[in-house]
Amino acid sequence: MAKRQNEFHSIQDLMKDVIKENKLTKGMHQLSVNEAWATLMGNGIVSNTNNVELKGKTLIVNLKSSVLREELSYGKEKIVKMMNEELGETLISKIILC
Repeated sequence: MAKRQNEFHSIQDLMKDVIKENKLTKGMHQLSVNEAWATLMGNGIVSNTNNVELKGKTLIVNLKSSVLREELSYGKEKIVKMMNEELGETLISKIILC
């Protein structure tokens, strides 16, 4: 019978290892971005959003309303900054509203 190792690891560290080994980081980032968008933008904007997608370092947001698209375009830099702060890392460098 093999000896048991007495090393203790936190659940967070173990989950990071599992995500890294199985190459799931891209999918996890996508989930995090969707959650951050819903949290920061509120129900009014989320209900007018068709799709939020992260491609590389670009956030692509598909909106139902051209008026909302125009309003949000004035604050793109602020949205990028707020999203990165919510995510805890710099995942987004550019935002495209379509």
